Amino acid sequence: MAREWTDLFVLDETRAAALPAPEPEKRGRFFKRLRENMKKTRDALGAELTQTLFDSLDEETWERLEEALIMADCGAKATAAIVGRLEQEATTGGVTDPQALQNRLAELLAEAARPKEDARIDLREGPTVIMVCGINGTGKTTSIGKLANTLTKELGQKVVLGAADTFRAAAVEQLQIWGERAGVEVVTGKQGTDPASVAYEAVRRGRESGADVVIVDTAGRLHTQLPLMEELSKVRRVVEKLMPGAPHEILLTVDATTGQNGLRQAAEFSKVAPVSGIVLTKLDGSAKGGIAIAIAQDLGIPVKLIGIGEALEDLRPFDPDDFAQALVKPDEVAA
Repeated sequence: MAREWTDLFVLDETRAAALPAPEPEKRGRFFKRLRENMKKTRDALGAELTQTLFDSLDEETWERLEEALIMADCGAKATAAIVGRLEQEATTGGVTDPQALQNRLAELLAEAARPKEDARIDLREGPTVIMVCGINGTGKTTSIGKLANTLTKELGQKVVLGAADTFRAAAVEQLQIWGERAGVEVVTGKQGTDPASVAYEAVRRGRESGADVVIVDTAGRLHTQLPLMEELSKVRRVVEKLMPGAPHEILLTVDATTGQNGLRQAAEFSKVAPVSGIVLTKLDGSAKGGIAIAIAQDLGIPVKLIGIGEALEDLRPFDPDDFAQALVKPDEVAA
């Protein structure tokens, strides 16, 4: 999956060639912060996992491992498969070295979080319409602002934002502030305006102005609020009527601190809109970071972006390998 932004977004060859070379130092800094901010999850897995779990390989060992992964919200399905494979390989392959087992556990976790199909976002034919949904408080609008900033300043894309969360004046104002930071146009409507009409106008404006990407911020809603969920479906239909095939990407923001409730939210949102990717936020405050694995395994929806803080650089493409290492490896081993 993605390590750099150009691994997540497919760009026109000319534009891709004009981009500056990736900065390994920047990625290294992010990995360090990822490890620091996932300490709660790592600690929740317990010292027995990261240090002494594999001292004696018996039935109790594998049960404790299953319990630790489930407590980190990796999900029962994924946990059973991962622990079953690790136990089989340890038994038939004779792998009993604790470090080797820990490395193999990280590999299996990364494999479980890795999408089965190409999960990149193609920006070559503009405008690419990205609709972002999720309940209030998941960092939806903030993630949109950070993404717009990255697309504009690091990937050279022209972006238009649509403030279709018209029920909350604060959401529109917040998106306008982000628009000013990123230097992008923000299409708004009056408070209470039909969200679908704002989304329609944003896409129309994006096409008219030659934008590469249009990002539509939809109203935050609980997955149990059926009328609002139906409205989300209406926004999608209106956008598609204007531009067949749009929205090309539907991202759902999920708060990692909510654990299994986030999994249920993703399942319910997928019923009214074909969610193509997850933005997993607030990993810096969660002891349940394994939810990324549960979402990928139980729902088959790839995690495409992760948020680990408030800074602009704290939204990054999801890398299963880095994530798995930050999840299970103690500091002295990762270093």
